[in-house]
Amino acid sequence: MIPSVPFVSLTQGTRALKHELLAAAERVLDGGNFICGEELARFEEEFAAFCGCRHAVGVGNGLDALTLTLRAMGVGPGDEVVTPCHTFIATWLAISACGATPVPADVSAETYTLDPNSLRRVLTPRTKAVIAVHLYGHSADMDAINAVAQERGVKVVEDAAQAHGARYKGRSVGQLADAAAFSFYPTKNLGALGDGGAVVTDDPQIERRVKRLRNYGSERKYIFDEQGVNSRLDELQAALLRVKLPRVAAANAARGRIAARYLEGLRDLPLVLPMVANWADPVWHLFVVRTADRDRFIAHLSSRGVTAQIHYPELPHRQGAYRAMKVNPDTVKVSEEIAREVASLPLWPEMTEAMVDQVIDAVRSYF
Repeated sequence: MIPSVPFVSLTQGTRALKHELLAAAERVLDGGNFICGEELARFEEEFAAFCGCRHAVGVGNGLDALTLTLRAMGVGPGDEVVTPCHTFIATWLAISACGATPVPADVSAETYTLDPNSLRRVLTPRTKAVIAVHLYGHSADMDAINAVAQERGVKVVEDAAQAHGARYKGRSVGQLADAAAFSFYPTKNLGALGDGGAVVTDDPQIERRVKRLRNYGSERKYIFDEQGVNSRLDELQAALLRVKLPRVAAANAARGRIAARYLEGLRDLPLVLPMVANWADPVWHLFVVRTADRDRFIAHLSSRGVTAQIHYPELPHRQGAYRAMKVNPDTVKVSEEIAREVASLPLWPEMTEAMVDQVIDAVRSYF
């Protein structure tokens, strides 16, 4: 029987912190305050510092983080928001949740992040904002994206759901635009033991409005200044995230070592490996390769005990959720090619050397 290498495992990392996580949970239970209390306030301070920003606002999940950020910027019906075509659909759903229209732009063939030249081509007088996605843990080219956006006077949002701790030209993601949205889904580089998200910004007006919107549109009890939602990062998840936050750098370093072994062990194969731009310090949320016969490749890995996944097999505009959208394939050509070929190899901080070797051997045996 070939030992199985799962795509990801959270068991070992969680077990190593079990006593501290239980102590944090007990602290919340003993405190008796479960919504918008001291744990959330402390986590918001600590996460803002982690990102190098003045403010952080904890919310219910990553999708809400994006949606509330856009709403705080005044995005609404009649507006357009440019977004990469190759991204998880949540990036698009946030735009639609505001009543705005997602406008797809293509991505770079090297980094798979928003192509500034494509961005420039799809901007219109109705464009209100741009979402730049730091995909797979690799930062987008923010200087170029910001320059294009500033020419037209539109806001820029970082979708940093996969990039906790990633850096761009020495600066942490989260401080590279008007605001940034993070997810704390359990498999993220900083993952909760449930759902969670945060908005970070240096803009006090964005911070204040996101805080109001996450709490039914209220800043004072029973006074509702606008139509908000219920999307508050609860005390328990905030306390658990406070335990894990100081370990993110070490976990990201472990991910980097595994990625380096993959890059070395697979470098001479007819396989498109991830490219790291000279301005990026990625955190390797995913290790994504490209090959022409992707399904056969994944099936072969499975036969060798290695589980691979696809991020993402169908572009948002080809999903039923956006069936009415008409997109010229030539305007998102790179995204279309990527969607047909990408496969993600197993990668998590606690992977053993034997597991990494098994993945490398399985990939090499395919070719």
